[in-house]
Amino acid sequence: MRATLAGAALLLLAAQARANPPPAVAEPEVTSQMLVAKLRGIRAAAPSVGPKPAGQVEAAIKPSVDLSVPFRTGSAELDGGALRIVTALGTALTDPALKGNHFLIEGHTDTVGTPAANQTLSDTRARAVAAYLIAHFDIAPQLLTAKGVGQNDLAVPTADQVDEPRNRRVKVVNLGPG
Repeated sequence: MRATLAGAALLLLAAQARANPPPAVAEPEVTSQMLVAKLRGIRAAAPSVGPKPAGQVEAAIKPSVDLSVPFRTGSAELDGGALRIVTALGTALTDPALKGNHFLIEGHTDTVGTPAANQTLSDTRARAVAAYLIAHFDIAPQLLTAKGVGQNDLAVPTADQVDEPRNRRVKVVNLGPG
């Protein structure tokens, strides 16, 4: 009897959970102010463990931001949500606090397709973002470097041929004064 009551209670809880799912966690809206803050980040040194050999210098960590740009699978077209995010990026990059800095625009893909095709697609995505910023925000071309990394450095590790939108992104790195 006790097992039957416990089973009934679990079924009731499961039914309630289906009827009242938890609220979805929305990603925060990307704003130019948030991007300026991240791209101005203080360059922190890597944590030190023990003494360093003579002459070794700690590498500076460059301020950066990963932007989930909603590219469609296999596409580098900037439309809808992608334009909204890239426009916020353009506004941030023209902020006086970032004036004169050089930025790396790094394109990424998911694992759908071949590694060679994804390398080409990520290059095209990075160039599309840089071209939009140059054309619409009057950013000097020499202050932007576009580079694709294909399906390397996935935000969400997946197997091959997995359509994972969070991997279709653009990383922006502040390389410092240009």
